[in-house]
Amino acid sequence: MSNKYLDPPPAAVRDKASFELLRVWVAEQGQHVSLRSGTWDDPFAWGIVLADLARHIVNAESMHRKEFDADAFLERMLEGFHAEIESPTDDAEGEILQ
Repeated sequence: MSNKYLDPPPAAVRDKASFELLRVWVAEQGQHVSLRSGTWDDPFAWGIVLADLARHIVNAESMHRKEFDADAFLERMLEGFHAEIESPTDDAEGEILQ
């Protein structure tokens, strides 16, 4: 991996009011997350973020695969999501950092 940091999207660079919401890292053989909590009062908004993120993942993956079936990819991703929600492979733990 030549560059381990992702560039912000152009709109985030242009918009002075933009802010980072979520970062996910793979480190020490595990997933590590930084997120901005308290952004919304209604958890429904996080559901929208997760759904939009899933669609972005599908779109990005379609650029790297031949004979790509977006519906099958999304369905398989949702299977993984539901499996992890129902039976977590590890505990979400951490601390609040400022």
